[in-house]
Amino acid sequence: MAERVVDEAGFERLREIRAADPAAVGRALAGRKRREVIRGDGRLFIVAADHPARGAVAVGSNPTAMADRYELLERMALAVSRPGVDGVLGTPDVIDDLAALGLLEDKIVVGSMNRGGLRGASFEMDDRYTAYDVPAMKRQGIDFAKTLIRVDLDDAGTASTLEATARAVDAAAAAELPIMLEPFMSRRIDGRVVNDLSADAVILSTAIASGLGNSSAYTWMKLPVVHDMERVMAATTMPTLLLGGDNGGDPDETFTSWERALALPGVRGLTVGRTLLYPHDDDVAAAVDTAARLVHRGLA
Repeated sequence: MAERVVDEAGFERLREIRAADPAAVGRALAGRKRREVIRGDGRLFIVAADHPARGAVAVGSNPTAMADRYELLERMALAVSRPGVDGVLGTPDVIDDLAALGLLEDKIVVGSMNRGGLRGASFEMDDRYTAYDVPAMKRQGIDFAKTLIRVDLDDAGTASTLEATARAVDAAAAAELPIMLEPFMSRRIDGRVVNDLSADAVILSTAIASGLGNSSAYTWMKLPVVHDMERVMAATTMPTLLLGGDNGGDPDETFTSWERALALPGVRGLTVGRTLLYPHDDDVAAAVDTAARLVHRGLA
């Protein structure tokens, strides 16, 4: 990745802000130029970087790919500088860094809420809400909320996650804050939580997530692209963004599957992280540009 958007002087300013003027982060968030969530063609392309806070820093076969925060920020900076990128998704640490660097102007900012279910932990399914909450997002000018909901019918910790998510949906609806739910049917295999990516499982998880909270008016779905996606999208009337997952597959096949799914009724765009930030050929700009053209069909 040769192209750079943030130089070392920019990172030095970031370090100085964090040490000597932390209130500047809030000022940057409050003062940034905001935009409507839905505008233009009505489709959204969001770049995600909320993985490290769950202890998930691996990408493909590299177990520490996302561990270098400066490299992650540089890749995010490059991604959001490309045409057609509507916004970013992250935990407060990432969003605060991007705000302090001045990279969130005219972008949708999506706050990741629950990160307590650390990867590989015995309590992974009891996924506490340990990042953003709705009052903080409203106060800071965050535009959208996001939650992860892994449902393991054999793990009692799932019940706490479902209840907490329902209350998060309540709060978001009361605050008129859009909230995207990312549901999976999950189970432990050899001690590791694995998501079931069959169409039937995604349909079931969507049905469960759709009923959470005392209002669904502000609820969106964030769903994986799976075989028989037509059946999945027939399971919900809620606006849906597609997630990208890891980058373990063939990139051409991945982009083709996204293109097919993006044509389905109800699909509003993509929310993708590792696949585009750490592509096989390390050309972040090219990967992001390809995805942007799939989402925004009129993009040159």
